[in-house]
Amino acid sequence: MDILQDHLARARAGGAVFARTVAEPPWGLRLAGSIQLAVHTVVRGRGWLWLTDPGRAVELMPGEVTLVRGGPDHCIGHEPGTDCLEPEEFRARHAHDAQADNPRATVFLCGAYRFTGDIGSGLLEALPQVLTLQAAVGDPLRDVIALLSHELAHPEPGQPTVLDRLLDVLLVLAIRSDFRRSPTAPRWYRALADPRLSAALQAIHEDAGRDWSVPELAAISGLSRAAFARTFRDALGQTPIQYLTDWRMALARDHLRTGELGIATIARTIGYSSPYAFAAAFRRHHGEPPGAWRQRESLREQTVSADGAHTHAH
Repeated sequence: MDILQDHLARARAGGAVFARTVAEPPWGLRLAGSIQLAVHTVVRGRGWLWLTDPGRAVELMPGEVTLVRGGPDHCIGHEPGTDCLEPEEFRARHAHDAQADNPRATVFLCGAYRFTGDIGSGLLEALPQVLTLQAAVGDPLRDVIALLSHELAHPEPGQPTVLDRLLDVLLVLAIRSDFRRSPTAPRWYRALADPRLSAALQAIHEDAGRDWSVPELAAISGLSRAAFARTFRDALGQTPIQYLTDWRMALARDHLRTGELGIATIARTIGYSSPYAFAAAFRRHHGEPPGAWRQRESLREQTVSADGAHTHAH
């Protein structure tokens, strides 16, 4: 069990969107903060990216990838502070720039990623608002960017699948690169570097429904019960059973959100002996029973969807 993969697979909503753009200066594009994760890379030329303050713009250069988390809108342009258009207007204005073959034109790729549920939110929140990754010669990141650019420049059958897979690879390389060096990387990710803890964490993720005990997890880790409990708490800030419960509750919320499983099936899947035991644990964790939580969440999502459609219509 690869725990980063487990988080990504549970977080990922299908259908990443990617576009290749050629724009002659002056150019500027505004992208909505409702995009949960935007991915930008310049293939040729230069660009600048900023959130609210053009004075703090970051330069986009070939061979680099910049990720932007949702929140405020962000702009990319040929220089900081340039006038930025909404995507439709931008596309119309620069529709023929690719044919002009102007050496001053910038060629760049923009991707948009969608995530679902709390597991996706947790991954995103661990990333900085704007993250730029430099791909050194020999870095696989550079190869992925080249493949993306080639694929977008020469559309062929099956392209959406290829782009989806390449974006997945790009995202994993980016998250790995950031988490390796970031003090804000999730504690579970840092704990994976300790072989004594990674074995226990993998066991929990492989079979969250099992009735795990601390002595069992300690035996998997090759430590005494006391040493394991202490090492686990030091690294993760909670006891092994608290971690297990938190993970079960994250899985429960995602099951409740999709609405595909009934309460009794969810209870069984994540390791509770009965729907009542699950409902009691859920209420302790969330302050309300699972049915009420599901209803409230469903209403909230309908409101968000309606607001999104309303904004789009205008």
